[in-house]
Amino acid sequence: MIVVAGEALIDLVPQGTGALAALRPALGGGPYNTAVALGRLGSPTAFCSRVSYDAFGEALLDRLRETGVDIAPVQRGTEPTTLAVASVGADGSAAYSFYVDGTADRLFTVPADLPSGTRAASFGTCSLVLEPGASAYEGLLRETAARGVLTALDPNIRAGLIPDPDAYRARFKSWLPSVSLLKLSEEDAAWLGGTPREWLASGPAAVVVTRGGAGLTAFTRDGGEYAVPGERVEVVDTIGAGDTVNAALLHGLAARDALDPDGLVALGPEGWTGLLGFAARAAALTCSRAGAEPPYAHEMTA
Repeated sequence: MIVVAGEALIDLVPQGTGALAALRPALGGGPYNTAVALGRLGSPTAFCSRVSYDAFGEALLDRLRETGVDIAPVQRGTEPTTLAVASVGADGSAAYSFYVDGTADRLFTVPADLPSGTRAASFGTCSLVLEPGASAYEGLLRETAARGVLTALDPNIRAGLIPDPDAYRARFKSWLPSVSLLKLSEEDAAWLGGTPREWLASGPAAVVVTRGGAGLTAFTRDGGEYAVPGERVEVVDTIGAGDTVNAALLHGLAARDALDPDGLVALGPEGWTGLLGFAARAAALTCSRAGAEPPYAHEMTA
């Protein structure tokens, strides 16, 4: 079982140009997209979050059910669902503004336990920024790591939500001793400061940096460095691409029976290039269609 902990929200995606273009609601949130992608790839997955009882919340849970994701750990609330208004650039890249005050996912509390058989837990994005939920997710991250479960972190920086960048950067560093696998984009890395080698020295067994169409690079605790190019594809937009990488990495590690810190290092050159290539292919398929629509397992073998 892989548990994904974090927010589920609604992306409002413009259907044309200009400030008043019509907005199409789409199911989203970095952790939510990761859970959906894991379900589509066939990994036993559970989602741990707090979701509204409103219509958007019901739609979010419906997709998880359809994808086979266990929603038993999901907490519910009467507060509204978080909204993220997307803007898509000419190159397909996405930027967001958020409506988060008083929303359901901010009131997440630490659960008594995780589902039986949990071997990995994934964290990241807005859920580790917005209080009071951020402290609860942070506590769950630390507790999960202390129990020996592999922990994955994707900070997925949304700078507009971070009122004190220096405080967040310090907090990010404090998480690293509890992180097994750190995945982040090169833009996130530049914003946070530091290098993969510096982060590895603080705790993670591996760091994976995504470079858009240029591919992915993994750095491991034993000094390894492995890179693969991106797969060429006609990009519609990049929404959910990084989340798909998270899912593909975790799914691939599970398939290799490497869901533990020692297993990450033991993969070696062939294992890492195969895993990164799988993630690059999954991300390319997501970028080839509108919105966060990660691939199914059969598409990865076609």
